[in-house]
Amino acid sequence: MSDIIRVENLGKKYIIGHQTENGRYVALRDVLMRNAKNLWNKTKDLVSGKPIIQGDTTEEVWALKDVNFEIKRGEAVGVIGRNGAGKSTLLKILSRITEPTTGRVTIKGRVASLLEVGTGFHPELTGRENIYLNGTILGMSRVEIKRKFDEIVAFAEVDKYLDTPVKMYSSGMYVRLAFAVAAHLEPEILVVDEVLAVGDAEFQKKCLGKMDDVAHQGRTVLFVSHNMGAIDVLCEKTIFFDQGKVIDFDQTQEIISSYLSSIQRDSKVALISRKDRGGTGVAIISDVHIAGVDGSPLKQVISGQKCSIIMEYESRIKLINPTFKFTIYNSFGQPLLHFDSSLCDKPLQITNNKGCVGCSIKKLPLAKGSYRMNVSIEDSGQLLDHLIGAYTFNVVDGNFYGTGRNIVGLKEICLTDQDWSLVENDKLTRKG
Repeated sequence: MSDIIRVENLGKKYIIGHQTENGRYVALRDVLMRNAKNLWNKTKDLVSGKPIIQGDTTEEVWALKDVNFEIKRGEAVGVIGRNGAGKSTLLKILSRITEPTTGRVTIKGRVASLLEVGTGFHPELTGRENIYLNGTILGMSRVEIKRKFDEIVAFAEVDKYLDTPVKMYSSGMYVRLAFAVAAHLEPEILVVDEVLAVGDAEFQKKCLGKMDDVAHQGRTVLFVSHNMGAIDVLCEKTIFFDQGKVIDFDQTQEIISSYLSSIQRDSKVALISRKDRGGTGVAIISDVHIAGVDGSPLKQVISGQKCSIIMEYESRIKLINPTFKFTIYNSFGQPLLHFDSSLCDKPLQITNNKGCVGCSIKKLPLAKGSYRMNVSIEDSGQLLDHLIGAYTFNVVDGNFYGTGRNIVGLKEICLTDQDWSLVENDKLTRKG
C-alpha cells in the first residue's frame, strides 16, 4: 500500500495573549484603557524618535512540534491524547483549515472532514441545499451528489426537515447530516473528530459501522476520540499525542495500554499542578477524592457502599451559575456513570470563589475493578476547566445485593438493584 498521508517535521505555533494582570482578572474596560494608553505612548515615542518597545503581553505556544508519520491507503488510524495534546490542530492542518508553521504535509486524494458541529454548513440554507454545497466543496459533480442523495438523507434521518434551514436544526441533527455527507460522497480520506459525541448512542454505533465500511472499501479513516473502545474496534493502528508531539505510533491495543498507563501516572500528580487542562482556566478543580460517610477520604472503595465524590474548586472570578460534572470510566476508557450538578432539584448556591462541593452516592453501583474519573466545571454555558483522568481508584468486592454473594467472573461493570419473580402464563405475550 502506498502512502496517502505523509507528515514531515510538522509544527504549528500560535501567539496567545494573557488575560490577567498582577494575578487579577482583566475586564473589558481594563483592556480598552490599556490599549488607549499604549497607543498614546507609541505615538509620543514615534514623534520623539524613540524606539517603540512592544509590551510583553503575548506568548508563543507550539500546538505541534516536530511531528512525523506516514499513513497508508486503506488504513483506519486512531488519534488519542489528552486535552491540548495537539490532536484537533493536526486534523485542521490535514483538512487545510489552517496552515502549518513549519514542515509539510503531503496528501493524495480528497479529504472529507467532520471536526465541529456545523463546519462547512451555511445556516441560512436548507438541509437539501447544504448537501449540494458540501458535495461541491469536496469536488463532487452535481450528478455524483444526486446519485448519493437518497442514501445521505436515509442515513441522517432528517427527511422531514430536509427543506428547513439548518439554523433550525439541533446539534444532533447537524452532526447526523454532516457525517452522512462526509461519509457518503466517497472521499479518499475521511477525518472525524470527537464531534460524534454529540449524537446519541445508536447514531454513534451507526457512524462507527459506516467508518468501518469506508475503511474496508480501501479508503483511509483518521479518527480522534477519547473512547478507547471505539478506537479499538475501528482502528488497526493509533497515534499517541502528548504536548504536541507523537509519543508513539503502533498497533492500537499497545498504544491504548501506553496511553492509559500515562493517565494512571499523571493521576498521582497534584491536580492543581496539572497542565493538560481544557476550558478557559479562570476557575479550576484543584482536588478530587472519594469520601466515606464520616467525610474522610477512603483508602479502600467497596462495591455498594455509601460514599461521596468531593471536588475542591478555585476561581478568579465570581461564579454565577456553576455546574460540576464527573464521568466514571472503566480501565478501557468506556464511560459507565455520569453525574451532573445541574440535574439536581436544588441548584448549588455558590457564594465563595474557593470551596468544596460533594455528590452523595447512596450505593456505589460498580463491580470490582479499576476506574478513572474525568471532571469539569462550567458556568453559564462556558467550560471553565476539564481534566481527563483527574482521579483513579480501585473498587473491591462488597455486599451490593445484600445477599452475601458477589459477582463472579465480571469486572468493571455497573450494578443495579434487581427484583426477580415468576410471571403468570396468561400475562406472557406470545408470537406466531
